[in-house]
Amino acid sequence: MTIRDVAEQAGVSVATVSKVLNDRYGVAAATVDRVREVIAELGYESSLVARSLRNQRTNVIGVLVWDIEPFSAELLKGAARAIRGTDYELVVYAGGGKGAGRLGWERRYLSRLSGTLIDGAVLVTPTVLNVDSGAPVVAVDPHSGRETVPTVDADNLQGGRLATEHLIGLGHRRIGFLGRPPRDLESGPLREKGYRSALADAGIPVDPSLVRVADYDENDARNTVRDLLSLPEPPTAIFAANDVSAISTMEVAASMGLRVPGDLSVIGFDNVPESMMCEPALTTVEQPIQLMGRLAVEMLLDVLAGREPAQRHVRLPTRLIVRASCAPPHPPARAQDMGACGG
Repeated sequence: MTIRDVAEQAGVSVATVSKVLNDRYGVAAATVDRVREVIAELGYESSLVARSLRNQRTNVIGVLVWDIEPFSAELLKGAARAIRGTDYELVVYAGGGKGAGRLGWERRYLSRLSGTLIDGAVLVTPTVLNVDSGAPVVAVDPHSGRETVPTVDADNLQGGRLATEHLIGLGHRRIGFLGRPPRDLESGPLREKGYRSALADAGIPVDPSLVRVADYDENDARNTVRDLLSLPEPPTAIFAANDVSAISTMEVAASMGLRVPGDLSVIGFDNVPESMMCEPALTTVEQPIQLMGRLAVEMLLDVLAGREPAQRHVRLPTRLIVRASCAPPHPPARAQDMGACGG
């Protein structure tokens, strides 16, 4: 459907339709009503590109993510809530976690969208922040930490301590840590730092064989967990740096005949909805993901309106969510089955 179709149906010129669309003077009230009726009947909507060329703005905010996974999906719920009642719309752009060159993905994505499709963007876990797109951006959980770009993240260091202290309090001493490579996220090393700090405070030396990293490939994560649980003296508990890894840990443990939490306690990080859909339900550290998305969009709206955000760098608290996947350590015992996570 084009503007010419609207003009023909309404019996007016294209210029008249354009004036109605842009709320310009010089069109009789009856004609305005007629044109708007036809627009509604035909379902006409001008393209974002055409809108940006006319007005130098699209009233669209982009949320740019490397992939749609549990963390980003939760964040999008908060972002969508933030634009309610505003004149803005939301568009989500993701590469599906595929393709070479993860480093610098936000530059490529922004170059495709800024200037014609979006007025500003929320970058979710960007690898770099020194992007020069011409459009304002706010970063959520940036890999490189705080810079001049407004940011929103969670207290990952404290969250790592909370998880480890919970396991220590249950009596565990051989606690494994499953994290991400340092190049991936600043939050990963901070969670590991919290893990090491809690062990040190409890007088428990860190066993290097219990600290593992796994890449974003699911098979790599599963193989890493299997290696960890196959040690001559395996851990009695594992702290995984995100819920997805924790769920994979429980699934690998089940495939090896280990009971959770009877033989192995598992704790995650994030508190995504999937963490409640496991049997046993996953104990985890919650970061307020939806709130992070909402605050990021609200900060961006301030910038787009020419206002300085109340805070340019927001760090939200984390908290422990105790469920059923952790228990005091017991002598190793084998079982044929264990509940698996639901979809």
